[in-house]
Amino acid sequence: MSQLTYLFRTAPHSSNAGREGVDALLAASAYCEDISVLFVGDGVYQLLLGQDPNAILSKDYAPMLKLFDLYDIEQVFVCQESLQQRGLAHVDLVIDAQLLAVEQVQQQLQQAGKLLSF
Repeated sequence: MSQLTYLFRTAPHSSNAGREGVDALLAASAYCEDISVLFVGDGVYQLLLGQDPNAILSKDYAPMLKLFDLYDIEQVFVCQESLQQRGLAHVDLVIDAQLLAVEQVQQQLQQAGKLLSF
């Protein structure tokens, strides 16, 4: 299978897109070794520590993000500008992700073999 890029750009728990994206990502990791993951825009909220979606009767899938290392998903990136615009910092994230400038995010997207957006 060719290179896959997963783009998360929606807030968590507003729809099932984030959870479905993580499920698809983990499943694809069994068939593809070249996977990169990008969190941009409101998608950076997917990575936010201390979420409690039980109040809105939603499933907490943040623990699934911590499985990226176990599934050998090592290319995880977050848009630094998106974090700054939302008043967030790298320490606020549930997993370690490499910070990228907007130009670097654009380069990653241009190099994507197949792009899946959630």
